[in-house]
Amino acid sequence: MSKKASQKSSMTSSIHSSQFIDIGISDKNRQNIANGLSNFLADTYTLYLMTHNFHWNVTGPMFNTLHLMFMTQYTELWNAIDPIAERIRALGFPAPGTYAQFAKLSSIKEPQGVPSAEEMVALLVKGHEAVAKTARSIFSIAEKSSDQPTADLLTQRLDIHEKTAWMLRSLLA
Repeated sequence: MSKKASQKSSMTSSIHSSQFIDIGISDKNRQNIANGLSNFLADTYTLYLMTHNFHWNVTGPMFNTLHLMFMTQYTELWNAIDPIAERIRALGFPAPGTYAQFAKLSSIKEPQGVPSAEEMVALLVKGHEAVAKTARSIFSIAEKSSDQPTADLLTQRLDIHEKTAWMLRSLLA
C-alpha cells in the first residue's frame, strides 16, 4: 500500500472510531445543546401525543371544529419531531426515542382521564407554552456557540407554538 493510501486509511479509521466532530462548536456546547434539544424533542412528542389523544376523544358542541383543529395541530407536531431528532444526531449525540425517555425529559405532564373539550384546549395552551419555554432555554447556548441551524430551528418552532397557543387561547375567551 502506498504511503498516501496508508495515511488515508489511517485517517478514515480514526474518524470512524472516535466520532470526532469538528464543526466549530466545542464538545461541551454540543452536549449542552443536544441535552436541551432532547428536552425539546420530549416536550414536542408529548404534546403531539396529547393533541392526538384529544383529537380522538373530544366531544361536545365544538366537536367538529376541535376535531379538525387538533388533527391539523398533531400533524404539524408530528412533522416537527424528525428535524429536532436529526439536529441532535448532527451534533453527534443519540436522540431519545422511547416513551420512558420522553416521560423523564418532558416538562409536560399527561392528563388523567378524558378532559372536557374546554379543558383540552386549556391543556394544549399550557403545552404549547411549555414547549416555547423549553425552546427559549436552549436559545442562548445555541447563540453563544454560533449554532445557527439550532437557532433557526428554535426560531421557527417558537413562532408556531406561540401562534398556536394564541389561537387556542382565543377559544377560551
